[in-house]
This record gives sequence, structure tokens and C-alpha cells, in this order.
Amino acid sequence: MKTPPDFLRRRVLAAGLALGLMSGVSGHALAQDYDVLIRGGLLFDGTGAEGRAADVAIKGDRIVEVGEIPAAATAATVVDATGKYVSPGFIDTHSHAAPGIETPELAPAISVLTQGITTAMINPDGGGPADLRPQVAAIETNRPGVNVIPMIGHNGVRRAVMGLENRKPTAAELAEMQGLVRQAMTFGALGMSSGPFYVPGKYSDTAEIVALAKVAAEFPNAFHTSHIRDESSYDIGVLASVAELIEVSRQTGITGVVSHMKMLGPTVWGQSDDAIKMIEAARAEGLSIWADQYPYAASSTGLSAALIPGWAQEGGQEALSKRLQNPEQRALIREGMVENLARRAGANAIMISSYSADPSLEGMRLDEIARRDLKDPLDTAIDLLIKGGAGIVSFNMNEDDLELLMKQPWMMTSSDGALVTFGEGAEHPRAYGAYPRKLRRYVIERQVISMAQAIHSSSGLPAQVFSIPDRGVIKPGAYADVLVFDPETVRDVATYPKPHAYSQGMEYVFVNGKAALAAGEVTSERAGRVILRGR
Repeated sequence: MKTPPDFLRRRVLAAGLALGLMSGVSGHALAQDYDVLIRGGLLFDGTGAEGRAADVAIKGDRIVEVGEIPAAATAATVVDATGKYVSPGFIDTHSHAAPGIETPELAPAISVLTQGITTAMINPDGGGPADLRPQVAAIETNRPGVNVIPMIGHNGVRRAVMGLENRKPTAAELAEMQGLVRQAMTFGALGMSSGPFYVPGKYSDTAEIVALAKVAAEFPNAFHTSHIRDESSYDIGVLASVAELIEVSRQTGITGVVSHMKMLGPTVWGQSDDAIKMIEAARAEGLSIWADQYPYAASSTGLSAALIPGWAQEGGQEALSKRLQNPEQRALIREGMVENLARRAGANAIMISSYSADPSLEGMRLDEIARRDLKDPLDTAIDLLIKGGAGIVSFNMNEDDLELLMKQPWMMTSSDGALVTFGEGAEHPRAYGAYPRKLRRYVIERQVISMAQAIHSSSGLPAQVFSIPDRGVIKPGAYADVLVFDPETVRDVATYPKPHAYSQGMEYVFVNGKAALAAGEVTSERAGRVILRGR
């Protein structure tokens, strides 16, 4: 039977109308399918590009749309970001969030989240366990509030094989250390950290670090980040220490990162220019050399690491305490402490941040304690060391060096901050304020760098350097680690006298698509993940 032309025409029109209606319904359904819609903000996407007006839509744990999203679109959560900045979550390249984040009490990581940090790289300075599996299991069991990237630490590996001995490894011991690094990298570590400033890494030579970095370099996109051997003039000096980091990369091909780069103490102030030239020359040579930095002119470490000659630290705290109680060895150690105290800019530049033997000393300067006890500051320091040692904040950097280093395009941001119980100890304020401080003090107030560079150095650049997949940028397909912050109010509140104070201005912090902070308040969401190679 022949179909009449008019009837056929009506069927085609009806089919077209139905298809059009289905298309409209489908688009509307997709619009309603968003879990989060961030509207009206100024977007800094983490690439280093200047801010632009753009909306951001999230579905599940991913960003799905960026740009001008139709007004009809809806979502379960709509954030009005008018007058606010939108950026990727910050990646802390040097975090001491472990072991705190391994505990149920500190796993929410509130002091980290309120800085806008959504990913923390742990086990820096060569620290952490030689076997990462129990650490990762503990973190996952306690459901972290932020993403966590565990590195394998040279010092942890050396300690497991050789203890705290001041000697070179035997061939068998070196092979065992290499095996532990390979095991960790196979398990999923993205890279290796070292800390030859600290015992037992202090007793290693460049060849030992190279041997372990070679193992890490067998894995694609691996890296070596290092608390270099000397940030001051203790032994080989800061410039030779930067050169050592570069040499490890030259011999292995591995990406090299100078951790929390600084010129520590008056004896090396001004040498940042020479260090920058060294790094630029290495990069021109084709090596992948980078650095990170926290935005404070004070550092933090242990009293023994700051003042005690390396040879006297062998065997750890108990062995040091015994040496200091032997009159002959005490005199010899004290002699070596004189120049080390000067490198730290003197007794007034050292503040006790933690001292379990007498917490009342926390927050006091070394010279203040010495005057109270009618003693020489060196003898006061020795008394503290005999009773177990102390954590210190050390005021030893120059703002000119800090700002010059910050301007470099290869400089990333870090906190070097611990994750601690709120209110306990005279912690360095960087544990609460590093990232907002950089935005407030060095971008908004002092205009040392632009907002775009500050955000790039804290997000997209670390993701690139450490090959962290699908993070550090705002683009469709990336994980939804997203910040909404107020440029008028973002600031660090923590100070040296009163370090326990959460930063302000982060209004929304999304971790893998879940709001860990909403309207400036901490939520019950714990959406962080352990990020491992191939997982």
C-alpha cells in the first residue's frame, strides 16, 4: 500500500518534534544532574593563567563543566561565588601531617583544610617508615579529610637497615636499602625524599643517595625531594648542598626538588641569587630541577639538629644525653655549638616550641630561659638536651632572600607544617597559616607575585612536577578538589606567640567533590584518599 505524501510528511514532523522534546528533556536532566554548581566566581584555574569569570560544575568526584553554564541548570548544592575567587585545591609539597593524620583524632585535618590544602605530601626530609603499607592502612582506616601522598624516605630506609650509625653502608646493606625503596615504589609511592641534614641521613654520602634515587628513577615520573645537607654554613654550605641535589639528578635523570628552600642564618644571607643561578644553569642543561618554600622567615627543627655537631648525634637522643653528661665530651660538644648558635642568629632567635620535660618553657626564647636561670645560653641548651631535647622555632631568615626565591617560576609552595592537637605546644604558625599567609602578605599586601602565580605555585605546578594525575587544575575531567575563597578576608591568624588559630577566608573547600568546608564551617565529610602510583 502506498503511503500518502501528506501522511508521511506528518510522521516526519511528529518524529522531529518528539526528538526535539527528548533532546530538551535530556539537556534539562543533565543540568539537574550536577551535584555542585559554583556560579559567578573569578576562576584561577591553576595553570598560571589570569583569573576569568567562569562557572564550575561538579558531578561525583569530578569537574564536568567549566565556563558559562546556562541559567536553567540546577544542582543539589549551588554556591554563589560572586566577589570570590575559585581555584584548585592546594597541594602541600612538604607536609608533616603524618603521623597525626594516621590517628582518628587528627584524621579530619582541620588545620590543613582551613588553609585550602586538599592534598598533602607526607614523609618529607627522608622521614617516615621504611614500609609504607602499615602507614597507608592506618590513614585509610581513619578516613582522612584530605588526599595524602606518601613518599618513601631515605632516612627511614637507612634507619631500618643500619640504625643510627655514622658510617657508610656495606654492599649488602646498600642492596637491602635499594630493595626497600623498590618495594615502596612498587607498592605505589610516587617518589623518594631525603634529608641528609638529619641523622642518620647525615652520615650518608652523595653516592648512597644516588644509588637509591636510581632505583626510584626506574619508575615513570619519579622524583627526589630533599632537605638538602646544609641550608646554612654548617659543613659543606648551602650552595654546595644545592649542587649535591643537582648532581643526584644529573647521575640518575630523576626530577630533583630542593625542599623548603632558604638561606638559613646571617652567614649565608644574600646567597639566594647564586643558588638561583645554579638552578637555572641546571635547568638549561636539561635537568628537571625545582624547589618549594614556605612563606615565613623562621624555620623549625629540633634543638639537637640545630646546635649539636653531627658526630655527637650518632645513636640518637639517649646516646647524646650520655655524651653531654661526660665532662670531656660535653666540653668538646659545647665548643662545636658556639658557631652553630651563631648560624642560628643567636640565643634570642631560638624559641622553644615543644619540651615534654617542662612544657612551661614552650614559647620562651633560649636567652630568656638562660637569664632566668643565671646561665650561659649554651649551657641552658645542654640542660634541655640532656633531659630529652626540644623542638624549636628559629628566627634566622632574611625577607629579601625569601621574596627573591618566591618570584622564581620553578618555586612551589609548601607548609612544612605538622598536624597537631589544637592548643598543644608552641607550634610554628605554618601548621595553620602557610597558604593564606602567602596570599595575604605576599600577593595582596606586598604584591611580590601575582594571584595567578601564587595559585599556580600551590596547585598546577606541584601536580605537574610530581605527576599527580588529574589534580591541581580546574578543567573538565579533573578531580573536584576546588576552593572558593574571599580575597577580602583570606588571611593567616596564627602567630608565633599564639600559633593555634585557624586561617580565615576559605568559604568552601571541596575534596573529591565533597564539601569539607561549607560557608566557612567544617562539615562531617571525610572524602580524602591516599594517592598511589597506578591507583
